[in-house]
Amino acid sequence: MSEVCTKCGLPKQLCVCETIAKEEQRITVRTIKRKFGKLTTIVDGFDPKQIDLKDIAKSLKSKLACGGTTKYNAIELQGDHKAKVKSELIKLGFSEGSIDIE
Repeated sequence: MSEVCTKCGLPKQLCVCETIAKEEQRITVRTIKRKFGKLTTIVDGFDPKQIDLKDIAKSLKSKLACGGTTKYNAIELQGDHKAKVKSELIKLGFSEGSIDIE
């Protein structure tokens, strides 16, 4: 017998909780200047209880060919990737209207 999700009541293979959570997120993408003039792209606004932040960070780092980490419920990517991050997040299932670029 398959396991049942406690939130939606569906079997784990058919669970839609993470898909619904992705549509509810309000994500902000911005760049900041670090030491020695290096730029870092910050992607924040995720709810870590509903979304696997490390999995999204791993996917973004792979697609954008850069280093990065997760800190304080945000993803930090090395370099200026504001334009590319939005399209990659849309491919991962986030809605286009919920992503703000500053």
